[in-house]
Amino acid sequence: MDLRRLEHLLALAEERHFGRAADQVHLSQPAFSRSIQAIESELELRLFDREIGDVRPTPAGDFVIKRARRLLFDARCLARDVELFRESRLGDTAFGAGPILAATLMPDVLAALRSQYPGISLRVEVSNWQQLLERLKEEDIEFFVADASELPDDPALDIRSMGRQQGSFYVRAGHPLSGHACTLAQAWTFGVAAFRLPHAVKAALAKLLGLPAGAPLVLALECDDIGLLRSIAMATDTVLASTDVAASDSVKIGAMQRLQVRGLPALYSQMGLVSLRNRTLSPTAQRVIQGIETYFPQVGASK
Repeated sequence: MDLRRLEHLLALAEERHFGRAADQVHLSQPAFSRSIQAIESELELRLFDREIGDVRPTPAGDFVIKRARRLLFDARCLARDVELFRESRLGDTAFGAGPILAATLMPDVLAALRSQYPGISLRVEVSNWQQLLERLKEEDIEFFVADASELPDDPALDIRSMGRQQGSFYVRAGHPLSGHACTLAQAWTFGVAAFRLPHAVKAALAKLLGLPAGAPLVLALECDDIGLLRSIAMATDTVLASTDVAASDSVKIGAMQRLQVRGLPALYSQMGLVSLRNRTLSPTAQRVIQGIETYFPQVGASK
């Protein structure tokens, strides 16, 4: 089985157009067409239906495309693993972090790594778990750490539970609600700012607010930058929904206060470390993970 032809097969499945697919793999269109014809001839199967302006995989094509993706993934893993085995040295890595852990955990982890391994090169993607999962499957990052409570049950993923972080509501010092207990409905009238909340947290808040079944929980501001959310909450009467550890520095200096919300259930983010199963991590990625495991217990995690 020619791996280059399988790459051509996947390019055509992605582009659904011979010209664009040929450009993607840097071949002339006649050469690309011959490559597709060759693999169809070799397999004795018609893999694509060709119509004017439209190329679609046949049922046999869908079957082969799925297997080809896995085969090429394994081939890339083999090439990478051989290189890592041969080199056996630190180099660079790219990984992802959810907004909360980027603000609370990564400063300590990255500072320690830069001090201990000044020669390494790191790229950190900060986003929500949905986008980080896409980056992981595209192999643009080696792993990510984020709220893992809603990750799909995917056999291709290796998910390592790291522990929970409790969340609460916070307001600026001198806020009309500070200093006394209030209801969630009263807090909501000031507008709530939050990062993307897990479905279970949204459901618990919607129930406490008495929203009809299926009614959306409307946030005044949703953003993956916890620093920006804190700034808005401290500059206005907006109420901040945050993990306790992410708000702790502002609370310590008296800039923010935790709201006493009557009837509020315990709210948690379940943090996890996510990588691709059967994928050998680079030495640098392994050092980063060691740092994460060292510092995570210090940022308010609970089992």
